[in-house]
Amino acid sequence: MILPSDTSWDEGGVVAEALPVPPAAAVDPHAVDTAARLLRGGGPVLLLLAGNAVGAEGQALAWRVAAATGASLMADYVNAQVARGRGRLQLERVPYVTEQAIAALARFERIVLVGAKAPVGFFAYPGKPSTQYPPNAELHVLSRPEQDGVAALRSLADALGAPEVAMPDPGPRPGIGQGAPTPETLAQTLAAVMPDDAIVSDESVSYGRGFYRHTHAAPPHDWLHLAGGAIGDGMPVATGAALAGRGRRVINLQADGSAMYSLQSLWTQARERLPVTTVLLNNRRYNILIGEFKGVGATPGPTAMRMLDLGGPDLDWVKLAGGMGVEAARATTPEQCADLLAASFGREGPFLIDLAV
Repeated sequence: MILPSDTSWDEGGVVAEALPVPPAAAVDPHAVDTAARLLRGGGPVLLLLAGNAVGAEGQALAWRVAAATGASLMADYVNAQVARGRGRLQLERVPYVTEQAIAALARFERIVLVGAKAPVGFFAYPGKPSTQYPPNAELHVLSRPEQDGVAALRSLADALGAPEVAMPDPGPRPGIGQGAPTPETLAQTLAAVMPDDAIVSDESVSYGRGFYRHTHAAPPHDWLHLAGGAIGDGMPVATGAALAGRGRRVINLQADGSAMYSLQSLWTQARERLPVTTVLLNNRRYNILIGEFKGVGATPGPTAMRMLDLGGPDLDWVKLAGGMGVEAARATTPEQCADLLAASFGREGPFLIDLAV
């Protein structure tokens, strides 16, 4: 957790006593023994991680298990907080898109769930299966979401006699992206300039689904996701993370449509002088909903497309941020974005980059 369990922020920005976090439910020793047996059995096995199992300690334990047994590791698509960057695993999430998720999971005969739920589609799509894992795959619950995934992985590593092992090297840190802004060049640029121990609040929605694979070699950081299906959480989450982060730089990767649900967060950031850098991904439309139309086999007509359009008039995010007290600038290339990111990291308060994508 970013915020210690015994503290919280009151309305005046003062640390106050909070309710204690209830203890996690105990791990079932039988579940540990069964998982160890499955892992010793050979064949393609996946450990699907969620909850505290995708924190730094959980990843180190999961890597011990994987290195000793040859099992594969993936993160559930829905995880509120993931430890990432150098010194952490090069974890990828189960893809959001149904066809991609089915392809990613197709080879696994057994799936061990560590704080995760069985992989199913977020929505039901006509003519597509809801379950994303193979029909003949055997699923085993090592730990439920309310249980301690770290304790379960430690017990599993001990049961397997899995020795300590160094975390894999993600390779060299990428350079700043070149050319037109794309998801790949933005992710490379972020990894190239991100400061140590940053916090990323990610509401890039469909634009950022491939960010992970280009940011594994970034400095150690925490990546925060929406753990549900709402819209507009990115700016409030970034604001809360900055309040609780004790000076850590927060980078908000923010889609423009969902930003319109909660742009008042910028005023709070300005008022509290919070170290938040917002990268506003300005494509002037609700692209996620266009994708969902395709997912159900629908072809939106002019009226529907107009409802998903953020133009006429275009949103001026430099002026919107300025009106909230947050300095902002526009970028049209990865190089410009990199310069603005680096400059913002040396600032005391918030800054917004209006990136045309």
